[in-house]
Amino acid sequence: MSKKSWSLCAVIVLLLAVTIYSACTGSIKVGGLELVQGLFTGTNKQVEVIRDLRLPRIIVALLVGAALAVSGVLLQAVMRSSLADAGVIGISSGAGFVSILTVSIFPNLFFWMPLFACLGGALACFLVYSFSWKSGLSPIRIILVGIAINATFSGLGQSFNYRGSYAVTSINQAVTSIFTMKNWGDVRIMLLYGTIGLLLAWIVSPWCNLLALQDKSAKNVGLNVSRARLWISAIAVLLAAVATAIGGLIAFVGLLIPHIARLLVGSDHKVLIPFSALAGALLILTADTLGRTVLAPAEIPASIIMTVIGGPFLIFLLRKSDRVYGH
Repeated sequence: MSKKSWSLCAVIVLLLAVTIYSACTGSIKVGGLELVQGLFTGTNKQVEVIRDLRLPRIIVALLVGAALAVSGVLLQAVMRSSLADAGVIGISSGAGFVSILTVSIFPNLFFWMPLFACLGGALACFLVYSFSWKSGLSPIRIILVGIAINATFSGLGQSFNYRGSYAVTSINQAVTSIFTMKNWGDVRIMLLYGTIGLLLAWIVSPWCNLLALQDKSAKNVGLNVSRARLWISAIAVLLAAVATAIGGLIAFVGLLIPHIARLLVGSDHKVLIPFSALAGALLILTADTLGRTVLAPAEIPASIIMTVIGGPFLIFLLRKSDRVYGH
């Protein structure tokens, strides 16, 4: 078997193992066989509690991780920079802020939060492009402008904590990275928007491969570079925004996973995108499982775990940023 095949098999096996462990472990503990039997028979009260409370949390964590990882792959393809990530450059915080702002003004529109998150993410992405462009896109300029925009939107979002209304309290819980109390309604939203985004990402994977070339070379083989960048960016914003609206603000997933994935399966986006989706799901589910079990009954948000991991990794990438993207 090739390195790609081994890597895909390994991440699938690990993902299944962590999913089963996460479902069986917590304040209610059951065996794997007992869990499966209870899900099919519906006679085990402990398994019913797991089905109603823990399984939605697990599925949301899986889908959020996949969406954030693939969003990072797409943004890095568009910007030709391994430093691009929805959390780092402010797309996630922009999505969170616009959600808070809109729902605090119009509480009845709470269930339209994913749409407002997409609009906020698109605004943040536009600002990053606008302020970073100076005779081209510099990776360092993108990350610095993105950090500034991220800080701005994060600060504006945090300012709503002091208003104290019920709507704001609810939405703040929605944009934190603790997956507690996620329900099957959240699963349906993530399945709908997340599946659409992931499928679209795989469909545009040939464009991502061509964007690794110089613009003139890509145009010579028939690619409309501007249109491709616009569509790929829109898909990346959709994935990051819906992940933020349902799963909360989690940085560094789209930074860490694509880099590791390229080392394992290469830069062909037809393989890179599905592998990154699996690896991102594995990473976030592992972080959430550790967060709720290590210091139980207290919980550590997944965003804190990802910050501890991602911060040093960002420093490593910054030191390597003089390398040409894709090589």
